[in-house]
Amino acid sequence: MSRENNWSQQGGEEDEEEVDETQYKHAKDAVLFAIDVSQSMLTPPPKTDDKKADQDSPLSAAIKCAYSLMQQRIISTPNGMIGVLLYSMRDTKLPKDNLAGSIDDFAHGHLLADLAVPAADDVKTLKDLVEDENAFKQLMVPSEEPSTMADVLFCANQIFATRAANFASRRLFIVTDIDNPHEKKEDKQSALQRAKDLYDLSVMIELFPVAKPGDDFDKRKFYNDIVYATQPSNPEAPAPLRPETKVCSSGDGITLLSSLLSSINSKAVPKRAQFSNMPFEIGPGFRVSVKGYIISKRQTPSRTCYVWTSGDKTQIAKGITERQTATDSTTADKARIRKAYKFGGEQVTFTPDEIAKLRHFDDPIIRIIGFKPWTQKTLPIWANISRSTFLYPSEDDYVGSTRVFSALYQKLLAAHKFALAWFVACRNASPQIVAIIPGDERIDETGEQTLPPGLWLIPLPYADDIRDNPETILAPASDDLIDRMREIIQQLHLPKGRFNPAKYPNPSLQWHYRILQAMALDQDLPETPEDKTVPKYRQIHKRAGPYVLSWAEQLDEDHRLWESQNRGVALAKRPASSKGGEGSKRLKLEEGSLGASDADMRAAWQKGALEKMTVAELKAWMNTKALDTGGKKTELVERVEAWFESQ
Repeated sequence: MSRENNWSQQGGEEDEEEVDETQYKHAKDAVLFAIDVSQSMLTPPPKTDDKKADQDSPLSAAIKCAYSLMQQRIISTPNGMIGVLLYSMRDTKLPKDNLAGSIDDFAHGHLLADLAVPAADDVKTLKDLVEDENAFKQLMVPSEEPSTMADVLFCANQIFATRAANFASRRLFIVTDIDNPHEKKEDKQSALQRAKDLYDLSVMIELFPVAKPGDDFDKRKFYNDIVYATQPSNPEAPAPLRPETKVCSSGDGITLLSSLLSSINSKAVPKRAQFSNMPFEIGPGFRVSVKGYIISKRQTPSRTCYVWTSGDKTQIAKGITERQTATDSTTADKARIRKAYKFGGEQVTFTPDEIAKLRHFDDPIIRIIGFKPWTQKTLPIWANISRSTFLYPSEDDYVGSTRVFSALYQKLLAAHKFALAWFVACRNASPQIVAIIPGDERIDETGEQTLPPGLWLIPLPYADDIRDNPETILAPASDDLIDRMREIIQQLHLPKGRFNPAKYPNPSLQWHYRILQAMALDQDLPETPEDKTVPKYRQIHKRAGPYVLSWAEQLDEDHRLWESQNRGVALAKRPASSKGGEGSKRLKLEEGSLGASDADMRAAWQKGALEKMTVAELKAWMNTKALDTGGKKTELVERVEAWFESQ
């Protein structure tokens, strides 16, 4: 089972200590949409009185999905390519370069957006189709004779070969509602051969079928033969995909557009290995091979660059670094420069060979040290100091790795244990102590996989990384206070008790690219950013407001009791109450005060800050509106909210 160590990191060997993620983040990826423009794809759904009913035709929903994905990839994959090919179109439009000369027979193909890094014109073209219904109807005219899939696949092959020849990931997204596009057997055989040619060029085909009203999409008629199931040995996928492809349809409150978006987004990001063929040593002389994947990666705005604008065409200005001596500012000879560390006021220098020996602890490897029961005590939540890496077996270096890996995974999952391991990510990297825990597969209500099954590698802290907590005297919470907080938490549970990051785009990142898009397309600048992370104050108040007030009253009572029992004890706490009276926490309105104005009250209502106002302030304003001022503060707030909502 043992073989020569052929470990390699994606993108080549690195000289730095840390694992370089540049290649992972900016790996080249090309996606080409192939969208069917048949009459059935243009047919909108039947009109109903339901406001939530589907309004988009399948073709309109597909164009909107392509536009949405193009906007997303400008943010997440700045170097990635995306294109849109329409087939079965009346008007033919293909590139006029060498690509067109090779596909003259493809009479009903229309390249709406050529496969390239999205430019402002590409975004504007799709945006106009999405927003202008007349432009959409004028362009989207189906041909009398539908295109054959052999022509579509051959055209896609030529586009990938000429536009993205050296890309690591190339994928074809087919959107159609016709499950059997061929009546003749020879046409089907030709399409199967074209599909095989694409796979031979490492182009993956993804199908996004659309179900017609009252008619299911039967993939067995044709598409199961050209959409191959992904295998574990495929470097583009850390986990095998389920053989059943989700069919997009509307109904049960889910529109066709949202169904298509869900399916496309689940496959929008290619799965690339951070490291490949890493030796995984389970015992002395017993190794398998694994790949490592980073499931989540923080996205940041693309870096700015300097450009030269004096020529006929804007060009990027490249920077040159030059090191000078600190004394006379002369250029230092690169061959005579060494790295140095400051120690005791002296500069200790090292040659490159000495630096390499200093950094080298071991060759890249994951070596299991032992096993422990998986509990909160043995693996506390605070011990995770960095993001986790997902491990999946590879058969490249060690035949049988998948079987051994599966056995280890099943045993750890059944015994509820985790492995403690020594991990060296790459050459010259610092070794880490990591925990390897099993993770089961999770599937959401739509059938999409949200978490693949496999092993997770979690970096653990060394003794040097742990910091002591500050010395504080804690005031323990009473049982009543804990019980009332439990009620608040129960009222504010997330749906199904899980956080779904897909529902919360980074507002700062989205705002940055919205501004860039508006300037690039000569649009009006947006006034305010869309921030889905802002709490829904009104819903929170309606669900948990009374419980929060009850908890606050109990907290005040417990705090006064604690203060009376711990006079003179130093404790970092909120400032003492004012001398105006025992337990006074807020300034009261003086007699004769006019109180808050209508504008102030409306602003407080819009911000959900009425609870922060005193009872006296609320009653003073309510008297000006002839509102009932009797009852508790919660009732007063509800009357004020009802008044504003009725205006």
